[in-house]
Amino acid sequence: MITALLIDDDSNLRNGMKGLLSMYAPDIHILGEADSVKAGITAIEYHQPDVIFLDIQLGDGTGFDILEQLTQKRGSINAHVVFITAHEQYAVKAFRFSALDYLLKPVDPEDLNAVVEKIKKVLNDNESFAHIDLLLENIRKKVDKFKRIALSTSEGIHLFEVSDIIRLESHDNYTKFYIKDNKPVLISKTLKEYEDLLSEQGFERIHQSHLINLAYLKSYIKKDGGYAVMADNSHLPISQRKKERLQELLRTL
Repeated sequence: MITALLIDDDSNLRNGMKGLLSMYAPDIHILGEADSVKAGITAIEYHQPDVIFLDIQLGDGTGFDILEQLTQKRGSINAHVVFITAHEQYAVKAFRFSALDYLLKPVDPEDLNAVVEKIKKVLNDNESFAHIDLLLENIRKKVDKFKRIALSTSEGIHLFEVSDIIRLESHDNYTKFYIKDNKPVLISKTLKEYEDLLSEQGFERIHQSHLINLAYLKSYIKKDGGYAVMADNSHLPISQRKKERLQELLRTL
């Protein structure tokens, strides 16, 4: 049995979540509910749940305030956190960079199912919660370009500097990261998801299978159909429709 808390200032949403969980995740047991930062902290400290379903906007603050205060008091958060939010672009971007789960209101049963499966895996693997610290760091700074990214693999969650990522390569529904001074890291997400996340950080999709960090592009070779040579000495094909775009970018670098 997985224990959980619901923290949201909307009683209708809490009741809706309880209904969805009882229907789609009967092995998740709701220990209690809270509707504010103060009540949420008290409930977490009392119940010590496995999972916290946490709204961002609360009457007396935010869900981030709860995590900040608990981190200051206890040094770390020892629970899997799932944010429930309206589509707040900045917060969702921070969640994605931090490999944290979130559900958009109104909660879709399919999304809930996917999150519940992730919860089971995380709790079974006893993963650390260092990515929560990364989230709080990003939220605290309120910068547009996040410097670090959390990558969730079959072995656990790993934090890397975005500037150390050389390139990404698509492998069906997986993405392989090539990172400076590290072994390749395989992530169970599509390349498109990371293209959306990293396109504003100097990354360019040059082929359906390749997303590169332009800072590590060594040369663009026109012969043999055209290919890119990267700092790790990989030779990557360039799709026909991307060649002109890449040449324009090279002229501005």
